Amino acid sequence: MPQGKPDYVPEDGLTTRQRRNRPLLVVHTGPGKGKSTAAFGLATRAWAQGWPIGVFQFVKSAKWRIGEERALRVLGESGEGGEVTWNKMGEGWSWIQRRGTEEDHAADAAEGWAQIKRDLEAQTYRMYVLDEFTYPMKWGWVDVDDVVETLRDRPGQQHVIITGRDADPRLRDTADLVTEMTKVKHPMDTGQKGQRGIEW
Repeated sequence: MPQGKPDYVPEDGLTTRQRRNRPLLVVHTGPGKGKSTAAFGLATRAWAQGWPIGVFQFVKSAKWRIGEERALRVLGESGEGGEVTWNKMGEGWSWIQRRGTEEDHAADAAEGWAQIKRDLEAQTYRMYVLDEFTYPMKWGWVDVDDVVETLRDRPGQQHVIITGRDADPRLRDTADLVTEMTKVKHPMDTGQKGQRGIEW
């Protein structure tokens, strides 16, 4: 795509503007670092456009305080861009299985997805960040076919970004943009744990 020009333009009857402004389903997946970071970067761009943003975190403990949350909350409250709503699905649970049973986690994830479906139907946000949402699908807590159908048929101009490893092939096929983050090197390879300002 030199100079931002597509290699192929379909004969679909759409004007250039109509095609350009279609809402996107974006998937950031793969074993490498940076999936959520990239998604929150897009959310920052959306904020600057004045779009309302809904963040739904699925697999990070409600007790964790990550930098992007603080930054986007402050931006959302500034009155200068779009409003930001931050939702943590399942109080205190994470992929390391801290508290509660698997049934509790599955129920929390299902309720989180049900809320997203309600928001999509109501067109509550212009951009959705479904952070670590690939995991509830992988674990069978959320039905992949329901996710794919809902996102494919969502009304209006709602962009959706999903992050997490092991994105289901059905989700990949439906998405407009899929980025596979690959790991070449990582500090953890040499025993270095995550650090403030880099991981959170």
